[in-house]
Amino acid sequence: MNPVKTLENHGQSVWLDFLARGFVAKGDLKQLIDEDGVKGVTSNPSIFEKAIGSSDEYDGAIGHALKKGDRPVAELFEHLAITDIQHAADVLRPVYDQLDGKDGFVSLEVSPYLAMDTRGTIAEAQRLWKEVRRKNLMVKVPATPEGLPAIEHLIGEGISINITLLFSQKVYLEVAEAYLKGLEKYVAGGGDPSHIASVASFFVSRIDTAVDKQLDHKIAKANDPTEKERLASLKGKVAIANAKLAYQDYKRIFAGPRWEKLMAKGAKPQRLLWASTGTKNKDYSDVLYVEELIGPDTVNTVPPATLDAFRDHGKVRDSLEENIEDARSVLDELEKSGISLDAITAELVKDGVRLFADAADKLYGAVAFKRATSLGTGIDGQKLKVGGELAKAIEENTEEWRASAKVRRLWQKDKSVWTGEDEDKWLGWLTSPAKADIADYEDFAERVKGQKFTDAVVLGMGGSSLGPEVLAETFAKKAGFPKLHVLDSTDPAQVRAMEAAVDISKTLFIVSSKSGGTTEPNVMKDYFFDRVSKTIGAAKAGHRFIAVTDPGSSLEKTAKRQGFARIFYGEPTIGGRYSVLSPFGLVPAAAAGINVRSLIKHTLSMVRSCGADVPPHENPGVQLGLAMGLAGLEGRDKVTITSSRKIADFGAWAEQLIAESTGKDGKGLIPIDGETLAEPAAYGDDRFFIDLRTEGEDDAEHDARLDALEQAGHPVARIVLPSTDHIGQEFFRFEIATAVAGSVLGINPFNQPDVEAAKIKTRELTAAFEKSGSLPAEQPVVSTAEADLYTDAHNAAELRKAGADGTLGSWLKAHLSRSHRGDYVALLAYIERDKAFIDALQKMRLAVRDSRHLATCAEFGPRFLHSTGQAYKGGPDSGVFLQITADDAADLPVPGQKASFGVIKAAQARGDFDVLTERGRRALRVHLKGGLGPALATLDAALNEALN
Repeated sequence: MNPVKTLENHGQSVWLDFLARGFVAKGDLKQLIDEDGVKGVTSNPSIFEKAIGSSDEYDGAIGHALKKGDRPVAELFEHLAITDIQHAADVLRPVYDQLDGKDGFVSLEVSPYLAMDTRGTIAEAQRLWKEVRRKNLMVKVPATPEGLPAIEHLIGEGISINITLLFSQKVYLEVAEAYLKGLEKYVAGGGDPSHIASVASFFVSRIDTAVDKQLDHKIAKANDPTEKERLASLKGKVAIANAKLAYQDYKRIFAGPRWEKLMAKGAKPQRLLWASTGTKNKDYSDVLYVEELIGPDTVNTVPPATLDAFRDHGKVRDSLEENIEDARSVLDELEKSGISLDAITAELVKDGVRLFADAADKLYGAVAFKRATSLGTGIDGQKLKVGGELAKAIEENTEEWRASAKVRRLWQKDKSVWTGEDEDKWLGWLTSPAKADIADYEDFAERVKGQKFTDAVVLGMGGSSLGPEVLAETFAKKAGFPKLHVLDSTDPAQVRAMEAAVDISKTLFIVSSKSGGTTEPNVMKDYFFDRVSKTIGAAKAGHRFIAVTDPGSSLEKTAKRQGFARIFYGEPTIGGRYSVLSPFGLVPAAAAGINVRSLIKHTLSMVRSCGADVPPHENPGVQLGLAMGLAGLEGRDKVTITSSRKIADFGAWAEQLIAESTGKDGKGLIPIDGETLAEPAAYGDDRFFIDLRTEGEDDAEHDARLDALEQAGHPVARIVLPSTDHIGQEFFRFEIATAVAGSVLGINPFNQPDVEAAKIKTRELTAAFEKSGSLPAEQPVVSTAEADLYTDAHNAAELRKAGADGTLGSWLKAHLSRSHRGDYVALLAYIERDKAFIDALQKMRLAVRDSRHLATCAEFGPRFLHSTGQAYKGGPDSGVFLQITADDAADLPVPGQKASFGVIKAAQARGDFDVLTERGRRALRVHLKGGLGPALATLDAALNEALN
């Protein structure tokens, strides 16, 4: 007779430790039930990973599920697993019915990530029980200290539980007690316990593997042949002895008055289940852990290979209660040998939790890969080309992030992922896309459209302006909606230019400031509120203004006082540079008629791709962040961003995110935006390139240069968007990547400790102006016909040593001579940011790059103070700064203030420069004379002369 089938005559049920979709669908499970008497199925992440990751068996089901809508990786897996569990449960249901609910179960495990989380385990088990909707389901819960109260709670709710990762007799007693208490609670609440089933899964072979290892160590050290023989006699016996004695505990526990009272109500005993019964040691019989553990009211769950082996040559006998005294003797001898079984089993639980989590990582990685493959262009593509030590470092850190669960911890807002300061308070951006009130934005958009505005102007700085600017530059004007503009400057000419570009009587102004206390949006609001009041009347002016600010800010109070049409509230746990996918970006988007629903839908695909359930290797945001951070540690800290024409403005937003997040504590990444690609010879070995483009924007020359950079050994990340509608995916990818890079660099990526320093200096200067009517006098280190030059005494002395004399060119030459390998040169221009002046700065920076082979930045103030300014002051001391200022051709008053726009801008420039020099930075200020256009041309000529 079939030995497997014969086991049921000895009171033991055989469950199969395997599950796969085709296995059930093709009738293989039914055949095992019929021919071998298999009475149950167990599953775990490792089983599912092999089924999903090692074949195309699930590809169709994944594609079908995603056609109904994208979903997170864990949810996608759960959908697949629940379907498989339901099908297996249905095949086993006749067994369940025939045996009155004593057998015929299928087990599904709660996430191994919850092994140390009682409440999380309870919640997930309840949800799985509800979603599977099968009486013959058992939910697997580990016998960890946190799992035990969950077991009691779940049994008390009438949920059948398979307790897993059980090794110790002592813990078994606790497991049985949790079961009994749960039953008693359920009965006390009026429940009928007859439908509740439970097994306590004792892991067997892993005990022998661990014990044998310690025995071998002692045998090798022993000198006495008799002692060697005694120790060797214990090998392969401890696990079985441990199980036999646990069975004796089972017989005692499920007998006596307490149990009889529950049994009278219909309760079933919690059977012992022998798990991990595949033989690990080839010296032992391949059916050892089946033959030696046969007894009444037990279950043996076996992998397919062990089932086949036992069917072929297994011997059946009532072995479980044989030689009980010998079993006790084995454990006594083990203790005498100085080997603690309690210590081993405690370690095995920890190791089991880790192994199950490792298996879950592998499983979710496989599902993530299949999801990404199925979605195809639904997710923006990313390819990293790195080599040598950097590639090795990324691989090692990817594994370290996986093993230490850093992706999950990041999403759980665990500040220890970074410095342990206050990072946990600044992670609201992780969930802001999912929380977006789409209906409200759509309603707002319709209201804006109904008022027939021609223009909408965002008045903001940094995070409040750069994200909206990307949207304004990326999306074409929508019919019936206002054209979106952004003003982020105190330059009088730039303010005037914005006023000239719009119809004040038909413009909506969006005043955007988290704190409400930022100087620039406040003075811009004062100016345009006055202009609107004079145009349409003071009583109506407020109706043309929207505020986006955090609750309780001074802007909120102003908006209420001045009768703004609407106040949108930001999330206080989101810093400005991470706020583009919150009201700070979505309100301007809605006002401009951009499809917020579509934007968020596409964004959420990247959120899911970077989610807590996506292991680092398959997580695009984490991979990019690790590459950026590790490249920075290797000296490749100039993150050079190139963007195709349709998304050309993206780099300005990413520049702020990266610089302000990472540039502090003398560390950081320096983002380089706007440099067109050159031949490899133009670059040092401090670059990390990120190239973004939309599908179809082909540029053969650009691509050839990118290929050449790769071949020259520069690390390159290539990102391709199917269309501009996917821009939200890149916002989120870069936010995750920057947070990860911050962890790698060992800094807090959510603070900005050096931004306030320049603000304080500016306030001091403007206060002096308010008091005296002029800014404090300053003395140039040299005055020429073209410009006045300023710097502190230390810089002046160093420049004179380097050859600076009475000409502009000599000072520029001396200044640039202080730049060395690994440095960058930044042009910081406090002038109007228009196309002509952007082109002028661009020409100068490229001349510096090509001549000095250095990274270059071309920034406009005060805009950059809320962007890259943090890194310039707080990051690595590798910057050589040339500040460019000029007298304004025509100043512009700020209503209600003594200080004009020009005075405020001048104070900001001087405050910024003072902080740079106080921090010991290599800084020179050139104050141009005459008309700005000709003056910039003169500066360009002098710079080229200095370079040559």
